[in-house]
Amino acid sequence: MIGIICAMQIEIDKINEEIENKTTETVSGITFTRGTLYGKDIVTAVCGIGKVFAAICTEAMIIKYNPDVILNTGVAGTLTDKLNICDVAVSASVVQHDMDTSPLGDPVGLLSGINIIEIPADACVAENMARCVEKIGLKSLTGTIASGDQFINSADKKAYIRDNFNAVACEMEGGSVGHVCYVNKVPFAVIRAISDGAGDDSHMDYPTFARLAAEKSATAVKLFVKEHYSEQL
Repeated sequence: MIGIICAMQIEIDKINEEIENKTTETVSGITFTRGTLYGKDIVTAVCGIGKVFAAICTEAMIIKYNPDVILNTGVAGTLTDKLNICDVAVSASVVQHDMDTSPLGDPVGLLSGINIIEIPADACVAENMARCVEKIGLKSLTGTIASGDQFINSADKKAYIRDNFNAVACEMEGGSVGHVCYVNKVPFAVIRAISDGAGDDSHMDYPTFARLAAEKSATAVKLFVKEHYSEQL
């Protein structure tokens, strides 16, 4: 089974509308949709915005449905001029840019308890996801995706995250999804369509670009399920 987690409804709609034999169940306040997509078992959920909601959703999905792999998909802001609106960032790793125990002598971003900064995504899943992005005619870049409980629209803050973590995109859930998957030894990858341009701040029309980017991201995920999921088993 493949699990797909999104933060917002607009990010999951294009996937859920094609699921067959659909059933729904609410666990920990989150609605999980289960069925088949291209003959493959699948479970999806909208976790809500932010790291805590993402963690709750991921843990509930793992305990209840035991997926073989989890994909976290949706939109992100770019941190590089190599990615622009509707290009796609694929995770080589994830970090949590707002994790900071540096006053105790730790490096910024260190995740206490597992004692690493970068959580590696599954290399095979990420590679095949990048192929799917390219097959649908979109530009992709594989690198570190940074998460934090902040909506980043400041050029200075983007520069801080990029410079400290060498990240290519920032959002609010992927690092938490990866953290839970890492602890539970579940392969994962994060895919994010870009909803803004490098250096953009208040000039971006986020609702318009977010919906367009979410559709692109969903198309790539559906192709992954159709063509590559069996290779992960």
